[in-house]
Parts: sequence; C-alpha cells; structure tokens
Amino acid sequence: MYDYDYKISVIGGGTGLSSILRGLKKFPIDITAIVTVADDGSSSGSLREELDIPPPGDVRNVLVALSEAEPLVNELFQYRFEQGSGLAGHPTGNLLLAAMTKITGNFATAVANLSQVLNVRGRILPVCNVGLCLCAEFEDGDVAIGESNITDAGKKIKRVFYNEKCHALDDVIDAIMESDLVILAPGSLFTSIIPNLLFKEMKDAIRETKARFVYCCNIMSQPGETTDFTVSDHIRSIENHVDFDFIDVVIANDGLVREDILTRYLEDGSHLIEIDYDNLSELGIQVIQSRMVDYNDADEIRHDSRKIAAIIFSLLLDD
Repeated sequence: MYDYDYKISVIGGGTGLSSILRGLKKFPIDITAIVTVADDGSSSGSLREELDIPPPGDVRNVLVALSEAEPLVNELFQYRFEQGSGLAGHPTGNLLLAAMTKITGNFATAVANLSQVLNVRGRILPVCNVGLCLCAEFEDGDVAIGESNITDAGKKIKRVFYNEKCHALDDVIDAIMESDLVILAPGSLFTSIIPNLLFKEMKDAIRETKARFVYCCNIMSQPGETTDFTVSDHIRSIENHVDFDFIDVVIANDGLVREDILTRYLEDGSHLIEIDYDNLSELGIQVIQSRMVDYNDADEIRHDSRKIAAIIFSLLLDD
C-alpha cells in the first residue's frame, strides 16, 4: 500500500472514470476509485443476469486503468472473445471477476484480490456489493427500468432512482470521509455519475466530509439526456439528486474540437457543452477552464487525462 499525504476518491463509471485514473496514478496520491454497479448491457448484463453478480465491466476497465502490471497482462484482461458458444462478447477480465466472486462469495473481495494480481495503484471499490436496477422518470412522465433502457430512450430525464432499498459499502463511505478531494469523473451524467450518489449513506457522507468536491464536466452533451445542457445544468442535476449544494470546483473544457470530428458529433445530436460563467458564479463554484480535448484511435473525443490529473494535483497543493 502506498503511503502518501494526499487522499482522493474518484467517483464514476465508463471510459471517463478510467481516463482520469490513468493520469492520476502518475502522481503521489492515495487513490480510491468508487465505481457504479448499475450497468445491465452487453457482457456485464449477461453475467449479471446468469450468475447473479454485480456487473463487472466498469470495474474491469478501472482495474486496467490503475494496473501497473506488464502490458501483456492488461491486454489479456481486456481481451474480448469474438466467437465460441457462451464466450462470444465476453472480455477475459469480466469472466475472471465473475469466477473470483463465486470463489470468494463477495464482489468487493473479488475486486480486491484481482487488484493484487494486476498490481493496482490505489484501491477500487464497487459503490455497492450487489447489482442495482437503475430507473428513470422522464420529463414527459414515462418511466424506464434498467440502465440500457434509459440510454436507449434518449429522452430528457427528470430524475433517476433505484427500484430497491440498497446501501453503499462501508469502505466507500470511509473513503469519502477521509479524502482531501472527491472527484466526480466525466461520464454519462444520469447513468455513470449520479447513480453513485443516490444512497442515504453517501448523501450523509457528502454533507459531513471535510473534502472539497470537484466535478470534471463532460466535453460533449449526450443526445436526448443532456441536450442543450450547460455546465451549470450538469451541476444542478447532480446536486438536485443529493438535495444539497456541495460541488466546490468544476473543471471544464474551453478548447476547440477538430472540425471534422465535431461535425460528426453534431450530426449525432451531440454538442460542445457551454461554460455559462454567470450561472456558475451565482452557484458559488470555482471554474477551472482548460483545453481538455484528446482523441482515441477511433477519433472519439476523450479527456486529456494527464492535464486533468495535473489540475487536480494542483488543487491538493493549494489546500
């Protein structure tokens, strides 16, 4: 275990969380990644339904992001079978997480054990030890049950909620209470970020911790769900679900996107998210603006993980 002066918790799911963590692990910080367990699509959804385990996909990506194992080990963990009865579509890492959960009888323990195998830099915690069914009420009054159905609807969301009583892990709450900074990673607002904050214990911890909260806002909107959203709209949605104003700092993109890539996103109904300074000032939120745009091999827009990590580390040094 690393012994560093600064402790941070990073909350989220999907590619945004993994991207931020790749940058943060380069800095002398004690990292705890808190990962959503509401995914019900693709391999994760299949394993969740067949084996009655939490969805492993987001956790798998975080394990690789924080891993300091040999590249070949990480490649093995991410390898997705393309054929084979019952195997097609499953990444090796998902199967290993499923197997370890069955061996130990506990998903969080399985994550901890595989973290040792991958020489993970930091600690990874599922926000809850069971898979949860996320629901959404849309602005038109309709309700969708299940994360994939929420995403597929592509409609403006009024609120998200769970259809069962559930509790956040004690270790998650302890991490929030002990952190100097808590980072809300970029990602799908209503299905990757907010679901981690819906637990009573989490809301209480947010009110009581002395940590500062930093939201790393998305670069592009999500068609339907956050169409026409500004930075402050994202923040209001988060805080409305917690019933408490708690975000202190927002990191937002003010850089340009390559015109050919931006055109493609616009055609799909996604737009650059505007930094609405006046509204953010009224909310009393510090704005850190920077060119955060990066691209993956498929020319998809991603966050510059090293730049964001450097900004986050500078916030720690300023305390």
